[in-house]
Amino acid sequence: MTTTQFQVRKDRLDNTRTVELPQAALADGEVRVRIEHFAYTANNISYAAFGDAMNYWQFFPVLPQAGEPADDNVPWGLIPVWGFGVVVETRCAGVAEGERLYGYWPMATDVVLQPARVSPEGFFDGAPHRAALHPVYNQYLRCATDPLYNPANEPLQALLRPLFLTAWLIDDFLADNDFFGSNQQGQRGVMLLSSASSKTAYATAAQLARRPEVKVVGLTSPANVAFCESLGVYSRVLTYDQLDTLAADAPCVYVDFAGNGTLRKAIHSRFTALAYSCSIGGTHVDQLAGGRDLPGPRPVLFFAPAQVKKRHGDWGAAGYKERMTRAWHAFVQQVNQPEAPWLVVQQHGGPEAVQAAHALVLGGRGDPRLGHMLSLVASTHLRN
Repeated sequence: MTTTQFQVRKDRLDNTRTVELPQAALADGEVRVRIEHFAYTANNISYAAFGDAMNYWQFFPVLPQAGEPADDNVPWGLIPVWGFGVVVETRCAGVAEGERLYGYWPMATDVVLQPARVSPEGFFDGAPHRAALHPVYNQYLRCATDPLYNPANEPLQALLRPLFLTAWLIDDFLADNDFFGSNQQGQRGVMLLSSASSKTAYATAAQLARRPEVKVVGLTSPANVAFCESLGVYSRVLTYDQLDTLAADAPCVYVDFAGNGTLRKAIHSRFTALAYSCSIGGTHVDQLAGGRDLPGPRPVLFFAPAQVKKRHGDWGAAGYKERMTRAWHAFVQQVNQPEAPWLVVQQHGGPEAVQAAHALVLGGRGDPRLGHMLSLVASTHLRN
C-alpha cells in the first residue's frame, strides 16, 4: 500500500509534484485516516505564502526524496487543508475504524495521527512535531457529535468553516477594540476590505454588516464587482483604482486579505485617518510585501488563535462555542439561500485535477462563486 502526496516547492508555489510513499505499519496508539475530500481556497495559498513565518509547513513535514537534503531544509512542503476523512485502521482504543472526522489534513490520500486527549467530541494529534503548534489546528472532530456538522452541507463546511471562524474572529477582534476609534464623533468607521470577493473577506463583511457603527467597503478587481455587490454585505464596492472616490480624511481601518504591497502603500499614503492596518492573508502572492516605511500605523498580522484564547478566557469554552455555533448556522443559511446561493461546489478527483485546481486558485483566476473540493483518492470516494 502507498500514500499519494501533492507537494509544492516552498519557494515557488507554482512548482508541484505528486509523490508515492510506502505506508508504514501503525504503532500502538496511532490511527490511519483516509482523507476523502478537502476544500481548496485562497486561504490555503495564504498558508503556503506564510508557511515559514507562521509554521504552517511544520504540521505535515515532507520526507526528503533521493538526492535531497536529509535535514530541515527540504524544499518541498505539504499545504494544510481543511476537510473530511475516515478512520481506516486503528491501534488506538478510543478511536474506532469507520469514524468520520473533520480537521486539518495534508494534501494526501491518507495520514497517520497519534490521538491524544480523546473525548466524545474528538481528539488532538499528539505527534511530537506538532506539540509546539497551536491546538486550534491540531484538533480532529468526530462528525457524529459535532454541533456544526450537517452531512448535507459537508462541502460547504469544508470550504467555509475555517474561513468563517477567521472572519468571525476578525469581526470580534475589531469590535473588541472599538474599531480602533474609527467610529468616533458620530461617524461610522469605514472598514476597507481588500480581495473582497474572497470567502474570508465576504464572511467578514457579513459579520461587520450587522454592526450599525461601521460601514464596509469592499475593494476588488473589476471582474468581481458584480459578484461582491450581489452578496448584499458591502455598503459599497470599489475597484482598486477607485480609492480616490473616498475622502482622504475618512476614519478607517484597513483589513488586508490580499497582501498586495502596492495596494497597501496606496491606502497608507492616501488615508490620513487610518486607525489600524490589519494583515490577514496573501491572495496576491506575486505581490506580497512587508509593512516597513509606510505612512500611518504599521500593519499587524492577525493571528486568529490569539483571539480564540482571549475569548475562551472571557466567555469560557462553552460560551465561546455557543456564540460561534449560532453565528455559523446563520451564515450558512445566508450563503445557501436557494434563489441566489453565494457558493456553487465543484468536485475534483485525482492528482491531475488537484494540480489544475491548485494552479487556478494560485493564479487568482477562479470564479468567486465556485468552491473547489479536491481529493487525491479514487473519485468513487467523493461525496456529493
